[in-house]
Amino acid sequence: MLQNLARPASDLPIGGSQRLQCLIVTDDKATTDRIIWIDCEMTGLSLTDDALIEVAALVTDFNLNQLGDGVEVVIRPSDEALAQMDEFVQNMHTTSGLLDELASGMTMADAQEQVLAYIREFAPEAGRWPLGGNTVATDRGFLARDMPELEAHLHYRIIDVSSVKELSRRWYPRAYFNAPAKHGGHRALADIRESIDELRYYREAVFVPQPGVDTNTARAIATKYSSPE
Repeated sequence: MLQNLARPASDLPIGGSQRLQCLIVTDDKATTDRIIWIDCEMTGLSLTDDALIEVAALVTDFNLNQLGDGVEVVIRPSDEALAQMDEFVQNMHTTSGLLDELASGMTMADAQEQVLAYIREFAPEAGRWPLGGNTVATDRGFLARDMPELEAHLHYRIIDVSSVKELSRRWYPRAYFNAPAKHGGHRALADIRESIDELRYYREAVFVPQPGVDTNTARAIATKYSSPE
């Protein structure tokens, strides 16, 4: 086997290339690969008018194992941003408890520094690791506007769990309709944890040979990754 490791994968015996790939994943990527998960809460979705008010980050390895405790910061918005927040968003942030925390929130600069400090502990190389999350392009837009140093630390590629979800709805409907429910309640760190669990679910229920798992198996996997209500 040591001789095989020194040879190109194309020269390995039948099945050898696959075994080598598995070895590389186990011994290298599982310990060095990273996904930087970020979720943001805002006063709305307009990059022109709305404010970034909460940011959380978690780093995982290749196998979606969480590294460290993550970080969550609340940012104090301007009075103007609060005044123009519509009723739906105001009710959402009131229910989650975030609205009550805004008055004691930190500055944007301090928030960016804290989030970057955590990320750099586990993913120190800038521009190497992708951003993960749900519909995370929206979050990235606000990061680029308000936390450019943090946004620049991320690779340009995105791992969007919502894309996996949409493809599953079309091609693996049994897995889609049995996916675990979410209860994050629009708090950034809780939402990230549910995004990671959602990808864990789809990894087991969808990234398998067609036609995928049966309904009972999908339900069993969903139960394993369901957050408490």
